[in-house]
Amino acid sequence: MMFLGSFLIALIPGIIILTVTWWFSKKGFSLCVRMLPGIIAIIVAVILFYIGFVKIRGFEGGAYGIVSLLLFIFSIISFVIGKRIYCAR
Repeated sequence: MMFLGSFLIALIPGIIILTVTWWFSKKGFSLCVRMLPGIIAIIVAVILFYIGFVKIRGFEGGAYGIVSLLLFIFSIISFVIGKRIYCAR
């Protein structure tokens, strides 16, 4: 249950990050703008990991760690989507 809850909590912002990155790539924004959602996600993942590891600890801190790991994975996928160049129609 701890993993499933953390996965569902990280899934909503992850889908939003991927959708925004895809939309920025589709519209033809610059590389800096396309990478912005991934950068913000990495910053949030580091902050959540710090809070879970240093401040909370225990099983609840582990749940924060799982959320931060999943957000980190979503940010890497966001970087891959942002590096691609789509042809705007």
